[in-house]
Amino acid sequence: MSSHYDVLGVSPEATGEEIKKAYRKLARKLHPDVNPGEDVAEQFKAVTHAYEVLSDPQKRRVYDATGNENGTDNGSGAYSGQGFAFQDIFDTFFGGGGGHGHGGPASRVRRGQDALISVRIDLKDAVFGVNKKLEVDTAVVCPTCDGSCCRPGTQPERCDICGGSGQVQRAVRSILGQVLTTAPCGSCEGFGTVIKDPCNECSGQGRIRSRRSLTIKVPAGVATGTRIQLSGQGEAGPAGGPAGDLYVEIRVNNDSVFVREGDDLHATLSVPMTAAALGTEVQLETFDGEQDIDVKAGTQSGEIITLRGLGVTHLRGYGRGDLKVHLHVETPTKLDPAQEDLLQQLAKLRGEQFTEGKLVASGGMFAKLRDKLGNL
Repeated sequence: MSSHYDVLGVSPEATGEEIKKAYRKLARKLHPDVNPGEDVAEQFKAVTHAYEVLSDPQKRRVYDATGNENGTDNGSGAYSGQGFAFQDIFDTFFGGGGGHGHGGPASRVRRGQDALISVRIDLKDAVFGVNKKLEVDTAVVCPTCDGSCCRPGTQPERCDICGGSGQVQRAVRSILGQVLTTAPCGSCEGFGTVIKDPCNECSGQGRIRSRRSLTIKVPAGVATGTRIQLSGQGEAGPAGGPAGDLYVEIRVNNDSVFVREGDDLHATLSVPMTAAALGTEVQLETFDGEQDIDVKAGTQSGEIITLRGLGVTHLRGYGRGDLKVHLHVETPTKLDPAQEDLLQQLAKLRGEQFTEGKLVASGGMFAKLRDKLGNL
């Protein structure tokens, strides 16, 4: 009887890749769908059997040592759950890449999911940054089994159905003839082991839900929608797997005084008409403390005073934006007789003519209006 090496046309020192290439070449030539005939079919079976033994390192060692044609110690020829798989047939006829190994059991240990939470901060905290304490409901490693999924003192046991491979193979007929297909083992769900005595606290998951506290550093300059990534602070993975990441999305509360535009702050300061006319100094409480605002005599409503470097800190850079103070001149709406008389005297002194309570427009007033429109 010819040896398996003779059937494939390779030497006993051939590498696994050389054996696979030889098998592919012969399988294309001898497959019944390509070359029908009883003799050819028998040759194809012999080639397939030789490849099944020589492609499996364990079977090949047994074959080389004992000469057992099945590559097994007992010579029964029973299928061991390893070796020839559908991937080999697929690679042969559809050009799969060389060196593809057989799949092993899946791991119970997996990375946890990422988590996203929202945190609200005040505008002042966005200007200077803040350390924020959070309470997070998430999955953590089970403290009882320490992620093993088993009751303390026990461990997972090898699956009796798949022998620990996590896979089972079945012979099915297809357009390529009879081939072996591989599927995850239904008994162990592809893990290769079964947990017969799961942990009572986590029900065999290796993790539990819990609330934990952590403090994050919110950098200066953040805005609504900014996300801070905390690596490894997300949910713990199944079976003690590594935790995912935690993303903290910032929401900045509106402020009663200041409005943010980019890295600049805006505020409106109301001053009485008389103060605007005569000039004054007003104290404004800012995020940096009290600031003196110099209102020059003759200030008009809508003028802007800029305080450099009192805005929001640049998130990715140095320095800060500006604080822009918008002046609003308040015109009195209710006057007592004495106040009204004083204003009328002022109007006469300024040459402002009233006829039956109506202001008579002068050429100078039209000139001022023309100048303002010309500057738009």
